[in-house]
Amino acid sequence: MTAPAGAYVLKDALLTIEATDYAAQCTSVVLTPDQPTQTIRTMVPDGVVNDTDTATWTASINGIQDYVTARGLARLLTEMSGEKIDIVFEPKKGGVSATVTATAKAVPFGGEQGAFTTFSVELPCDGQPVFGDPA
Repeated sequence: MTAPAGAYVLKDALLTIEATDYAAQCTSVVLTPDQPTQTIRTMVPDGVVNDTDTATWTASINGIQDYVTARGLARLLTEMSGEKIDIVFEPKKGGVSATVTATAKAVPFGGEQGAFTTFSVELPCDGQPVFGDPA
């Protein structure tokens, strides 16, 4: 089987939140759908009924705690906790993009001595991302 022509390594990405690029402060971004399916089996061999629910999406962001910059991402998420934020993510800058509105959540402050201070946060999204093709 031939490798897909569109395969790429995640680097030189774009992540804007509220129109500010925070890619240099992030180590990973993943938009993940959760789409539960329920199944019921009846008492006959082909009596299977499935129902797949509507997907709910989460934006998972891992990054460094930049509290030196006046508007580091960790500070922005903490200060805007509970508010809606607009996110645009391009895994390869200039490529396909995903735009979504999510709810900001506070992130940790501080960490272990001798280690980089990092954060991980899961932001609930409103609906599914809107995907855009490169111009």
